[in-house]
Amino acid sequence: MKLIVRWLINAAALYVAVKLVPGIEASDTQAILVAALVIGLINATLKPIAVLLTLPLTVITLGLFYLCVNAAMLYLTAALTPGFQLAGFGSAMLGAIVISIVGMLLGGLVEKED
Repeated sequence: MKLIVRWLINAAALYVAVKLVPGIEASDTQAILVAALVIGLINATLKPIAVLLTLPLTVITLGLFYLCVNAAMLYLTAALTPGFQLAGFGSAMLGAIVISIVGMLLGGLVEKED
């Protein structure tokens, strides 16, 4: 059940990013749901490795480089998901920020209800 809730939170965060960030587009709701699934799988598998490999840069930049890792994961998601496109890395950066904020807020609401 927790996995489904997390997937829906990712989908909602992606939906908000599609609506707010110029340069992030989804052809339909199904593309957003698939992209949420793909980003969940990428975050579970590749992101821990990327975070570990970029740890020195993240420490030097006081955590700001972590946003670049999130943007790269979003960029990879767009490359793997038909119907979900990014105009460039700037859109990915802004999208990663929006997705992180919305995901944090929605995740906090869900945790308080448990």
